[in-house]
Amino acid sequence: MTVLTNDPRAFADEALAGFAAAHAEEVRTVHGGVVRASATPPGQVAVVIGGGTGHYPAFAGWVGPGFAHGAACGQVFASPSASQICSVARAADNGGGVILGFGNYAGDTLHFGRAAEQLRAEGMDVRTLAVTDDIASGQADNTAPRRGIAGDFSVLKILGAAAEAGLGIDAAVRAGRRANAATRSLGLAFGGCTLPGADRPLFTVPAGRMSIGLGIHGEPGIAALPLPTADRAADLLVDRILVERAVAAAGVAGSDRVALLLNGLGGTKYEELYVVYRRVAERLAGEGLTVVAPVVGEQITSLGMAGLSLTVTFLDEELEALWTAPAATPAFRRGAVAPRPPRTDDLTTTHRMPPVVPGGPVSRALGARLAEALLTVRDTVVAHEARLGDLDAVAGDGDHGIGMRRGAEAAAAAAREAVALGAGAGTVLAHAGAAWSERAGGTSGALWGAALTSFGAVLGDHDGSTVGGGGAAGRDSRTGGRDAADGAQLTRAVRAAVDAVLRIGGARPGDKTLVDAAVPFADRLEAALPTVGFAAAWAQAARAAGEAAEATAMIAARLGRARTHGVRGVGSPDPGAISFALIVAALTPGTPDSPDSPESSEEKH
Repeated sequence: MTVLTNDPRAFADEALAGFAAAHAEEVRTVHGGVVRASATPPGQVAVVIGGGTGHYPAFAGWVGPGFAHGAACGQVFASPSASQICSVARAADNGGGVILGFGNYAGDTLHFGRAAEQLRAEGMDVRTLAVTDDIASGQADNTAPRRGIAGDFSVLKILGAAAEAGLGIDAAVRAGRRANAATRSLGLAFGGCTLPGADRPLFTVPAGRMSIGLGIHGEPGIAALPLPTADRAADLLVDRILVERAVAAAGVAGSDRVALLLNGLGGTKYEELYVVYRRVAERLAGEGLTVVAPVVGEQITSLGMAGLSLTVTFLDEELEALWTAPAATPAFRRGAVAPRPPRTDDLTTTHRMPPVVPGGPVSRALGARLAEALLTVRDTVVAHEARLGDLDAVAGDGDHGIGMRRGAEAAAAAAREAVALGAGAGTVLAHAGAAWSERAGGTSGALWGAALTSFGAVLGDHDGSTVGGGGAAGRDSRTGGRDAADGAQLTRAVRAAVDAVLRIGGARPGDKTLVDAAVPFADRLEAALPTVGFAAAWAQAARAAGEAAEATAMIAARLGRARTHGVRGVGSPDPGAISFALIVAALTPGTPDSPDSPESSEEKH
């Protein structure tokens, strides 16, 4: 388990700071991650990779000539935010365009996708490459939904070498995608990992057993078998990967030559890995396969998880040349790379938040009420953090409670700062949304960030388009006039927020996600508003959200990290749906914790 921490909430930031200090001649810090300390030739394609903390050497340890130009680093087991990715990409770009490389997880796909859209809007040529090598998380004839695990190393190494070789962005991304199509991985776990500050592992493996097909974020495997000998573990890995040999090698000439990574996940060390590799090499040779420049060691870990994985990439002539090309990074070196001059530009200035738009008096008053509401959100999430983490650990990685707390705390702080600067309601929520996305990362960070921003966009910053300054949350729209208009506008804002979640996340009711509670909430609010008024309608909607969230216990997940373990989650409700229901219940007008309740005050926060 992770023993040496200070404040567990600062673990990722402190780990990155220590890494950068230890490798100051090789990397420089920027907002959201690190970039090469050496200069990059003008016009060279920049490869920017990234993912959550807890996987070192991935991803910061792979930054250097012949590999990546920069790495965006998220919180523990959470994707970096879109703003972090944009910051690193801007610092890494040298005029040749940027390729964003990442493992195929919902949060990473959302944040890297949003970052690509933002950078393209700024005029940058940006492509994305999601690694999908894990054979345990999807069918052989449909690899698109598969996760990226240790194959991240092999695919991104080849991608970085393509950029280093001077290929243009089209050719480089083609090489990376061909490498991904030819790469297959499978992992085994002998014990779970423990998040910094947690008192127990995300999952356990009974003595004398092993888990097959684990993820790299503490997700449990898809099956368990008796613990084998080293040779039998090697045989299992080789056999299952070679079952897909024909699929992996389709269209790849010379596929009797393979790149190989035998990867330790953090708690299984080198001598054990070499014992396993001895048998792997024998088996592959017996199948007529030649291993080219094998890598044995820790390249993509899962904190201190006991386990290992095997990655095989079927090579053609071009992929082999890129696989064996020189590289010089803090964690991986191959061949000789000519010294590079240091970069001398200023990397200290970054743009993190939208500008503050001064609001009219009514909008500023509403912004202040919304900031109070976000304090209630924060307190609600903190109170239920442990439960949300436990729910997420059933079929996921157990970090939902931690991520929601980080996001809610950041959003509440950002909202208060915006209020102090005279922001209107729209800008208060835009700052809160950006902060939530930035600090939480992961899928929930992207979705809640987008939801808050979309909610605020409906309210705006000008009094002519903003609900009454007293905050309509406690008013009754049956009285007509401004109160009715206020309730209608807040309801439109709710619908805009839910629509943003649907659009960005791609989930639909029945997928076992936040959407299963959010859609019934918006539907009931709209249906009840005309007859019972906003406060009563919100209360009805909150009850509907709670019932829908609990009903997800009977659904097998179809999206997100829990998808791979969908059946395992039956009987347990979705943590995202539960957190949504808890929040809207706490914000119900007239409840003790609601900003509209007489019992609610700034002092209690």
